[in-house]
Amino acid sequence: MVGSAERVRSRPARGLGGTARRPGAAIAVAAVAALVIAVAALGLGRFGVPVEQVCRILAGQFVDLAPTWQPNQERVVLLVRLPRVLESLFVGGGLALAGAVLQAVFRNPLVSPQILGLSSGASVGGALALLLGLGSVAVVGGALAFGLASLVLLFALTRGGGAASPILMVVLAGVVIGSFASALVSLISYLADPQNQLPAIVFWLMGSLATATYPNALVAAVTLAVGAAVVLPLRWRVNVLSLGDEDAAALGVRPERLRWVLLVAVALVVAGAVAISGVIGWVGLVVPHLCRMWVGPDHRVLLPLSLLVGGGYLTVIDTIARTATPGEVPLGVLTAVVGAPAFFVLLRLRGRRVWADA
Repeated sequence: MVGSAERVRSRPARGLGGTARRPGAAIAVAAVAALVIAVAALGLGRFGVPVEQVCRILAGQFVDLAPTWQPNQERVVLLVRLPRVLESLFVGGGLALAGAVLQAVFRNPLVSPQILGLSSGASVGGALALLLGLGSVAVVGGALAFGLASLVLLFALTRGGGAASPILMVVLAGVVIGSFASALVSLISYLADPQNQLPAIVFWLMGSLATATYPNALVAAVTLAVGAAVVLPLRWRVNVLSLGDEDAAALGVRPERLRWVLLVAVALVVAGAVAISGVIGWVGLVVPHLCRMWVGPDHRVLLPLSLLVGGGYLTVIDTIARTATPGEVPLGVLTAVVGAPAFFVLLRLRGRRVWADA
């Protein structure tokens, strides 16, 4: 058994072509790409700022530089676009990381953060705060609180459900919670004032970073940091868990305990993301597949890579959403428009080979 565990631990990351990849190089490339995308996004918009000026404005916050930029350029970069870019990096990275973890936990390539009902539960808190007119702070706090409450309800529904199929119990409970939460959101929308409250609720539910602020970015950063601090050190155990409960137990891993630790971490990340951005789909489904095609199924590489690629991906989508048309396109709509065809192409090109090396 020790030999089997060592083989799992030392298995190199492989892409779909079967050739070994350099995990450090892949993560470095993704990190640099995310940084370049973020800097470019800070300069793009109806009021364009040259990239060199963006870099000087950012550097000027840490070192003494003679200003070569205009004051309005600095305000646009630091007060308008920087918090939004930070939110897109944190939200996109968190959703992609959550999707990669859940696909491993449930051993299902079609699983996304919506499967547990956490996104729907968080949307109830945000919609209720908007209905009551409690302000943006209450929207964030309510969404975060209801998202975590959904996790508590999930645990209560599955506890003591028998050992026949714990994964199936979690999925079924998640479907029940998600359906019930969606019904509550529909009820809240029905009760809302169609002139004032309803448009705000509908737009928030579609997903948007239009109201980005530094405090909201901090909420996403903290929840993502806590969740990643739990998940990333356990990524070898995620490899073992993806083999199945019996194999994991034979290799010394307690699957039920590990599964719930991972689910709690994922719930925190997803709740924090939904709290500040609304419901954004497809990121947690598409991005892990793209990364798996790049480096293979080894979660020691796949999880940090999904985190980086997801942040860059959502930043690109958000930049398109705020620059492509005079009116801003909701993020949830745009991620579905881009993600659904992309996922279909992945299935056609790769089929089952996406999971062939898992």
